[in-house]
Amino acid sequence: MGLDFCIQSLSFPISVLFIFSASGLRPMGGANESSVSEFLLLGLSRQPQQQRLLFVLFLSMYLATVLGNLLIVLAIGTDSRLHTPMYFFLSNLSFVDVCFSSTTVPKMLANHALGSQAISYSGCLTQMYFVFLFVDMDNFLLAVMAYDRFVAVCHPLHYTTKMTRQLCVLMVAGSWIIANLNVLLHTLLMARLSFCGDNAIPHFFCDVAALLKLSCSDTRLNEMLVLFEAGLIMIAPFVCILVSYVFIAAAVLRVPSIRGRWKAFSTCGSHLAVVFLFYGTIISLYFNPSSSHSAEKDIASAVMFTVVTPMLNPFIYSLRNKDIKAALGKVVAMRFLSTR
Repeated sequence: MGLDFCIQSLSFPISVLFIFSASGLRPMGGANESSVSEFLLLGLSRQPQQQRLLFVLFLSMYLATVLGNLLIVLAIGTDSRLHTPMYFFLSNLSFVDVCFSSTTVPKMLANHALGSQAISYSGCLTQMYFVFLFVDMDNFLLAVMAYDRFVAVCHPLHYTTKMTRQLCVLMVAGSWIIANLNVLLHTLLMARLSFCGDNAIPHFFCDVAALLKLSCSDTRLNEMLVLFEAGLIMIAPFVCILVSYVFIAAAVLRVPSIRGRWKAFSTCGSHLAVVFLFYGTIISLYFNPSSSHSAEKDIASAVMFTVVTPMLNPFIYSLRNKDIKAALGKVVAMRFLSTR
């Protein structure tokens, strides 16, 4: 599995990203045409001093996210020892995390720099599309990575025959296709709604829940779809992850030596940390009772899963991974030598 293996899986989402970003989405014509031409993203704070501090903070986190995740992708692509299914999935997760942060943070930084809060109607729907898309992709990839660890721990002798190149590409490509179809349906249903009153979104990006509250149309179909996604698209992969780790835990406990158990389980530690971080913030944001919600709490949770989690993922995966550390060292050394 070489660098071309990574390029094959990344070329499709890159092309989709550019197509949708270039074309955007427009309000539907006729009776459903929206009277709102733009929305206002109220952001994190209206205090000028706080805004300057937040600009520096989020710019630093965004640059760390992009640099850290792209280094992971580059390290995996250039080191032949890392051309395995586990690292192939990790490179895809890193790519998705870069795209995820790039969907929300640059717009927020631009608004802070320009003293603006506006985002166009089509820009808002486009941003919502990609936020949904990359959340779904994170969700699917974490499930695929759990299955990979399940096969590695529970069926080590059959790992290479089960986790073939074709299967890995198929699982990643299938994740992109399912995620895009799901998000496209959300976006088309959102585009049919009318927005004829308040256009202020108490958030730093176009969140679907906030848009549904602003609509003056019947949103029951949209809400049913959100519940369907929560039940199928989000919970089903989470259940797959739980089931995989139940079998992994059972297999690890059968290992006679403590050292052997630790070695078997340590291969899953980084993935488990990312799973807890991702699903913990998602659950706190979307699956809590409405009585426990507040604007500040929702924004804090959203910052965690759109900015902080993608930034931490490279550090979590490379902190105790000697192979990743060695590959990153080679990439940095090559870059240093090329500049001399």
